[in-house]
Amino acid sequence: MAQIDAFFKLMNDEGASDLHMMAGQQPVLRIRGEMERVKFRVLDNDGLKNLLYEVCPEDKIKIFEESGDMDFGYEIPGLARYRCNFFQQKNGIGAVFREIPSTILNCEQLGLPKVIARLAQLPKGLVLVTGPTGSGKSTTLAAIIDECNRTRKHHIITIEDPIEFVHKSQSCIINHRELGTHTKSFTAALRGALREDPDIILVGEMRDLETISLAMEASMTGHLVFSTLHTMNAMKTVDRVIEIFPADQQGQVRSTLSDALKAVVSQTLFKRVDVKGRVAALEILICTPAVRNLIRESKTYQILSAMQTGKKYGMQTLDDAIEELLSRHQISAEDAYTNCNDKPRFLKYLRRQPADFTEI
Repeated sequence: MAQIDAFFKLMNDEGASDLHMMAGQQPVLRIRGEMERVKFRVLDNDGLKNLLYEVCPEDKIKIFEESGDMDFGYEIPGLARYRCNFFQQKNGIGAVFREIPSTILNCEQLGLPKVIARLAQLPKGLVLVTGPTGSGKSTTLAAIIDECNRTRKHHIITIEDPIEFVHKSQSCIINHRELGTHTKSFTAALRGALREDPDIILVGEMRDLETISLAMEASMTGHLVFSTLHTMNAMKTVDRVIEIFPADQQGQVRSTLSDALKAVVSQTLFKRVDVKGRVAALEILICTPAVRNLIRESKTYQILSAMQTGKKYGMQTLDDAIEELLSRHQISAEDAYTNCNDKPRFLKYLRRQPADFTEI
């Protein structure tokens, strides 16, 4: 048992999502979105390095010492998996560990809208789950892949950096591939995947033009592709995919994306006020013929209106989702106001005038 495992056990006991360890500071846990210091001594650089290197593969240590930044996965059987990032900072070495639960919750257990589970039954196309770092994108994708795994008889390939949720083959067969260990890059893995007879491909993150291009190509050649982007809403997600391409290609990309894209799910996490834990508000865009036409004709600014009128297809805006959580008394009015788009809509829920000077 590695010495650092005691911190992971504490993490699990406290319900923390992340563990921060930096030379020159005490360890810190992120609990329900807030940072809380652990009652432990200030970590010195040499002692912390020894602690961290005990759980890091030798090839990854070499990469870290050459580049100053590195990701890998670590697992404690029976407890959880961890996405690990090592980095160099002013006082020496630092590390952040994100806990990946060993038990995969399904869509119903997560309280996701029914349309999310239906995305697992799509025959082909591109589905994007977006949101800021730590908004629960991986958890939602894991629930969708679990739905595929239980209800379909296909081949699933996941390409991640590093591997997060580990799925055991059920009705499907699943192959997990990790960057730096099983493949050099998302693009290399995607090219290879097209020759490996997949039906469903999970791309951990669409980071660059080539990865986005290959993901779209795969979705247009009969595959169902799931991936993530660090965008804040459905409209900006569509614009981001298009704008990453050179200007002279954007017209063709709009046409391709309008055919390939099936849904965009944008997430924002909130601290719950009724029980311990957090809950996600989801903005959901389903690419109906009308939405595809808006994308094709460069009218993405009208997507919000399409979501407002497309509730019968399972669509919902972020503000509608936030108001629903507020009506259930699951989140605070202050958090709702801070994260919503239409600020005046939520003023009536506040006891006092907000101090956000950017909205004056």
